[in-house]
Amino acid sequence: MRKMCLNQIYELAKKDPRIFFVGSDLGVDTLKQFKNEMPQRFLMEGVAEANVIGISAGLALEGKVVYANTIATFLSRRCFEQIVLDMALHQVKVRLVANGGGLVYAPLGPTHLAIDDIAILRAVPNMTIIAPCDEQEMKRLMPLTVDYPGPIYIRLAKGGDAVVSNDRHPLVIGRAIPMREGKDILMVTTGITLQLALKAAAILTKDGIETAILHMPTIKPFDARTLLSYAAQVPAVLSIEEHTIVGGLGSAVAECMAEANWNCVKRFKRIGIPDAFADHYGSQNDLMAYYGIDVPNICATARQMLSSQDKVTV
Repeated sequence: MRKMCLNQIYELAKKDPRIFFVGSDLGVDTLKQFKNEMPQRFLMEGVAEANVIGISAGLALEGKVVYANTIATFLSRRCFEQIVLDMALHQVKVRLVANGGGLVYAPLGPTHLAIDDIAILRAVPNMTIIAPCDEQEMKRLMPLTVDYPGPIYIRLAKGGDAVVSNDRHPLVIGRAIPMREGKDILMVTTGITLQLALKAAAILTKDGIETAILHMPTIKPFDARTLLSYAAQVPAVLSIEEHTIVGGLGSAVAECMAEANWNCVKRFKRIGIPDAFADHYGSQNDLMAYYGIDVPNICATARQMLSSQDKVTV
C-alpha cells in the first residue's frame, strides 16, 4: 500500500507543479524517480519530524500541495503541536502519509505501534482522516486528495494485503461504502479490517447469520447518515479496528448511535486494541490475534451478540 501511495504521489506530481514531497529520514531510494526528475519539489529531512511539518505548512501557505511522509507514531504523537498550530489552524493542504498504522511495526515494540493515531487526530479541527483497505482503494483515493480542502492524515497499512475493495460505489472522501447487505448484524470497518469482516461474514452465513458490512475509508469526517441508515435495520452493531477502542472508529460509531435517540435497543460491541500498551511481542498478525482482531473472534463475538438470551429485535 505504501508503494502504491508513493507511486501515486509521483504520478500526480508529474501532472501538477504544485505538488511537493517532504520526507523524514526515509530510505535513499524512496521516490528516486521523483527526486531525479523533480528535485526542486523533493525534500528529504533528517530525524526532525516537527521541522517537516513546519516546512510542509509553509509551502502549503504559498499555494503548494504537500505530501509529507514518515512513520505514523512520529507524525501523530511527536508532531502534534505543529500539526495543530501550523497545519490545522490554517487549513493548509498538507497530506500526512503515515507509514505503519496500527500494529504494523509490532517487532519494534510499543514505541512504534500507532494504536492511538486516529484518536489523537480526530480531536483536531479541520483534520480529515482516511484509512484505505488495500492498494487499489489507495490508488483510487489519491487523486481525490490533491484539491481536497485542509490537512489530511492518510493511514497506511503494511502492504501486500488482499485486494477486497471494488469500484461499484464511487469513492468519495467522507462517504462510507456498503460492502454487504444483511439483516442480523452490521459490521463497521476501516482500513484492513474490512478483509477480516468479509471472511467472518462468509463463515457466519453458514450459521444462518446475515451480516451487513459498512466500510469506512474515511473516519473523519464521519458518514453518520449512512451508518445510521444501516444500523437502523439490524439489532446489533459491531465495529472492528486496528486501533485502540478509545477514541477511534468504535467511539465514532458509538457517539453517532447514542445521539440518534432510537426508541429500540441496539446491541453494540467494539473489537480493537484494549486501553493498554502492548505487553506482547511478535509479528503484526501475532498481535492482531492476541487482541482478538481476527476472524475467529469476530465470528465468536457476532454469535454471542445474537445468541438467544441476548438477541434483540429492531
